[in-house]
This record gives sequence, C-alpha cells and structure tokens, in this order.
Amino acid sequence: MCLGCALGAFGCETAAPPPGPAADRPGPAASGAALGLPAIASELATATAAPQAAGADSDNAFSAKIASIAMRTWVYTEPSDRSKRLGYLRAGGVVDRSPEPAGADGCAGGWYAVRPRGYVCVGKGASLDLNHPVVRAALRGPRRGEPFPYPYVVAGDPPPHFFFRFPPEQEQRTTEGRSRPPRPLSKAELELLGPADPMPPFLADGGSLPKPYGAAQQLSWASHRGKASLNAAFGLMATFDWTGRRWGLTTELDLIAVDRTKVAQPSSLRGAVVEGEGIPAIVVQHGLQTFRPDAQGRLQPAGEAPFRSGWALTGQRSSSPGGLAETSTGEWLPVNGLRMAQLREDPAGFARDGRKWIDVSISQQLLVAYEGTKPVFATLVSTGRGGMGDPKKTHATERGTFMIHAKHITATMDGDEAGDEVYDLRDVPYVQYFHEGFALHGVFWHDEFGKVRSHGCINLPAPAAAWLFEWTEPSVPEGWHAAINLAAGTLVYIHG
Repeated sequence: MCLGCALGAFGCETAAPPPGPAADRPGPAASGAALGLPAIASELATATAAPQAAGADSDNAFSAKIASIAMRTWVYTEPSDRSKRLGYLRAGGVVDRSPEPAGADGCAGGWYAVRPRGYVCVGKGASLDLNHPVVRAALRGPRRGEPFPYPYVVAGDPPPHFFFRFPPEQEQRTTEGRSRPPRPLSKAELELLGPADPMPPFLADGGSLPKPYGAAQQLSWASHRGKASLNAAFGLMATFDWTGRRWGLTTELDLIAVDRTKVAQPSSLRGAVVEGEGIPAIVVQHGLQTFRPDAQGRLQPAGEAPFRSGWALTGQRSSSPGGLAETSTGEWLPVNGLRMAQLREDPAGFARDGRKWIDVSISQQLLVAYEGTKPVFATLVSTGRGGMGDPKKTHATERGTFMIHAKHITATMDGDEAGDEVYDLRDVPYVQYFHEGFALHGVFWHDEFGKVRSHGCINLPAPAAAWLFEWTEPSVPEGWHAAINLAAGTLVYIHG
C-alpha cells in the first residue's frame, strides 16, 4: 500500500478545511530562499516568545477550565481575533483558564486567558460547560510521546460506514449489505487496539454522537452519515465492543466498525539517541555481527546487532578489512552494515551558536538532530520519490534552509499517490511544517525508511517522529493540539 500527500500536483499538504472558524493555515515560514541565511539568523535573534496572558504569574489566574468544542479552537495572543494566532485546541480538549473574561471584542461569550498564554473565545469553538455533548463524547485526547498518539486503522474493501449511534444488528446488515461478512480481528490487531473502553451511558442508551464545529457534515441516514472512501485512515479516540464487533470512535466523533479496516502497526525503528558524546548510527543489515575485545584485546564475535537498532559510535575504527566501528557500549560493529551520521555544520551558523537544528540528507535518507555541534538523535527517513529533482515538477523534497513554523500533534492530509487512488489520511501523527506544504511527519502506512517514498514531505518512523516532536520548537503546550511561531522554530537544513 502506498499512501501520501500532495501540494497541488506535488509536495505535501493538509487536506482542505476541516477545522473550525477561520481554519486557514498560517502563511509559509521564512526560508533560506525567501530571506537569505543571514536574515534567518537575524529573525531568530530578535524573535520573542508570545506574550503571557494577563496575570499568568499567579496560579489563581487559571483557576477554572475551558473546553474546545470545535475541530480547531484558536488561541490568540490578545483578546481579539485580529491578533496573531498561537495555536489551537482540539475538540474535547480541556485547559486551564482565567475565572473572568478579559473583554468581548468580536466575541459575545467573552475572551478568557488560557494556560500558559493567549486567549480563547467562548462561542462556537469553546465552552465553559465541561459537560457539553462534544466534551462528553470526545473520551480521550492524543497520547503525546507515544509512537502513535491514537491507534490507527486504514479502511479496507468494503470501507466502513460512519455511524452516529450504535446500530442494532439488523440495521448493520441493512446498511452494510451481505456481500462480505465482518472479519474476525487477529490477536495482533486486538493487542494494538488494547482493551475495549467502557461505553458512555448516553451511547449505551441509544443516544447519538454530536459533531464538533468545523467537522465535515455528511448527509445523514437513519443511523449513519455515509461511507468512508477506500484507503481512508483514522485515529481512534476509543474503541467499544458492541454486538460481537469492535467499534472505533474517530476524532470527528463517528463510530466505525474496525473489522472493515486494517489496524496499523508502528515501525520498530526508534532512531538513535546519543547521550553524552558520540556519532549516531543505525543498523541497516540483518544479522549484523557484533564483536568485543577479549583479554588480549583481540576482537571476537559477541552476538548480533538487531536490525534497525540505534547506536552511538566513539569515532574509533579498527584496521581490519572492511573496518569495524567502536560503540559507546564497548561493542564493535562492521561499518558496511551501518548508516552513520556525517557530522556537519549548518549554513546559518546555528551550530556555532549552540542552538538546536536538524540536518536531512537526501542521499543518505538520514535525519540528524543537533544541539550546537553535538548530534543528539538520528533516524532513517523517506524523502520525496523525486530524489534530487525539481520539487515543482516532481515528487522531490524541497532543499534549502527553513524553520519549523507550525506543529500539529495530528493533522489531516490527503493525496493521490497512484493516479486513480485518492487517500484521506485523518490524524497523521506529529506533523511539523517547515516550508509551504512541506512537513516532517510520522507515518503509519509504510515501513520503508531509508528509501525515497513520499510526495515531498519527510516521512519519519512513528517512534522517531514522537521523539523529534517533543524536542523541536515551537513547543506545543500541554492540552493544546498545535502551536504556531513564524519566527523562532527549529532550523531544518535539507541537502543532497
């Protein structure tokens, strides 16, 4: 299966507007092409953090709660929708707020300061009622830091219907037809999903699911809102057992039959974390022999290095044919079985200033994260299948120096990887936009890292994407779903 995303004909882009009031994305971040490298350094040197909400130095300033009831509830720098956006909350998200509003400019319900900064308008996007139907229905937020923030499923053939209440068995047969009976889920799939959640009382009593503001509104039938497209993919907030079948609750608050999907398996590739000094490397050969020195200092076979395992190398090499590299744990590994970072300095001078930055090599299909001149993490990636071609004419990744300007714990993407096949990827994990529609993001639809594969984005193994998301700037505050900063994000340098 080959899924991806598109920017017009090429590149990588979010799907058209699901979310909330004024759901337009922020403009493109400044890039090396747009500003020139000295301008990037100057922009970052003068950038400041968004202002704190009034009284943010006191715990009493955030003594109450506010809930998101829209797919995107925007957080603004000031109590006005004419001010800059800092990020957004997701439907069902609850964060701390000020007990009293800070004004009502363009917001009849009032603007409330939220932790740690910014203001949210009470209205279609947010509510002070923590028992609001959308909050009750949105049982669980994303599991930040986990390889998958949600369990993921990809629609099969036939794809699932979107039910807004639990249908009785007869209604299931009427809606789904009898052409293909539900398939039993495998033990591995059930383990990936985890145990079923307790059913909320309102659903158990036959109640219907609400739709968050900004979610797609399909035509409704007796108990469903139509059918998913073939190869659509979804993150599941919760799963339930009903009439002998497992059902999933999507982030847009629809129920889908999981047996009409395939449950995604996260990649085993976690990347190489370097603690202290060292050069990160990934094992890219099955059955790679490890060696350890014996009492006389001669290297002897000691076992196998797991495929795709991450290591930190000391920089020491043996004189044996082919060469062995010493690791920080004392083992020695054959160099020809490793994908090793080639240490670099970025062209914008971040390394000299000690800042965080990211190096992406298209020829190596390798990403290395640095703090100054010190590499701290590396992972195999999949960049655009156009290789070193023109990103405007091929599925190539844009090259140059950019800054991460928008980060989403999950975001919807779409694409047409195979002409007549169109994909609708809900909740793509750990999306970090760095230039127009190009992003670093986790994937759940392939595990071919180390090879070109995407429509232009930089595909990351889910565990590595989770690590990198928490390391880069702008940081996404607890309880928020996304953060925006057009001036002070982490630098990304992409080259051949």
